[in-house]
This record gives sequence, C-alpha cells and structure tokens, in this order.
Amino acid sequence: MKILSPTQHGYLDYLTVVIFLLAPSLIGLTGLAGTIAYLLAGIHLAMTLVTDFPLGVVKKLPFSIHGWVERIVGSVLVLLPFAFGFEGVGKAFYIVIGIVIILVGLLTDYQQNQ
Repeated sequence: MKILSPTQHGYLDYLTVVIFLLAPSLIGLTGLAGTIAYLLAGIHLAMTLVTDFPLGVVKKLPFSIHGWVERIVGSVLVLLPFAFGFEGVGKAFYIVIGIVIILVGLLTDYQQNQ
C-alpha cells in the first residue's frame, strides 16, 4: 500500500536531514557515530535537493532512483552498528532510522504523477 505522495516524502526527507543533524547533540552520538550522522545529513540533503519531485530544487535525479537509494541506505544503516561496533544509543539510533527509511521507501508512491 503506497500511502505517501512525492510531496509528503519530500517533507520526510527534509525532516530526516534535521534528525541526522541534531542526533549527535540531542542523543549524544559521539565519535564515528556522530560523524556519520553529520555526513548523512549532508548527503541526504544533497540527494533531496537534486531529486525530480515537488520539493526538489535542481530536479536531476529521477524520483524512482531516489527511492532505491534510500531503501539500500536504510538497509546499510541497520547493519552499520554491527559493522562498526556501535553500542547503546548509537546502535539503537542507526537501527531505528534505517528501519524508518526503509518503511518510508516502501510506503511511497514513486510512480505518482508529480
């Protein structure tokens, strides 16, 4: 069931950027876990800005490709804490945010007329 429109997905993308930016300060991500959060904020913002959907600015990246990238990244984020040995809040953050990104991808209608 595809319940999220491209516009709704866009708002969630920008919210994701804010979450990645604030996570180190708000929940105490430090070291590599914090650095990765900041990097992901920048990468996610850049991808959102260049996506061809209502909230994109440059509109070069097809929305369907944006979706596949997010679903792959979501899966990588779930595995990230195990690969880097994150514990506690870092482990929980990356598993939860990865699952949320996967779910948003599965619930978004990437074929809807924009």
